[in-house]
Amino acid sequence: MKDYYAALGIDSDAPLSAVKTAYRKKASEFHPDKNTDADAPARFREVQEAYDLLSDPQRRKEYDENRQRSLLESPVATAEQIWTTYMQKVMQ
Repeated sequence: MKDYYAALGIDSDAPLSAVKTAYRKKASEFHPDKNTDADAPARFREVQEAYDLLSDPQRRKEYDENRQRSLLESPVATAEQIWTTYMQKVMQ
């Protein structure tokens, strides 16, 4: 399961305005026309996908519920995924 909040660098309780602000910042940072890194197009798509989901209230609610279930049903795997995503962001 992808961590869309981590993709945008926001907390899970962030309001829609913070989602929009984070999206604009990350999209600008990873836009292939501005960023020549090899992973920029993939990161840009990830940011776009995160924004598409988190900006839609119904889809965000479903995502949050699924995220909560995943944490309860397989806490070790979920914690490992969160830690890996976090460390990738820190090491950049």
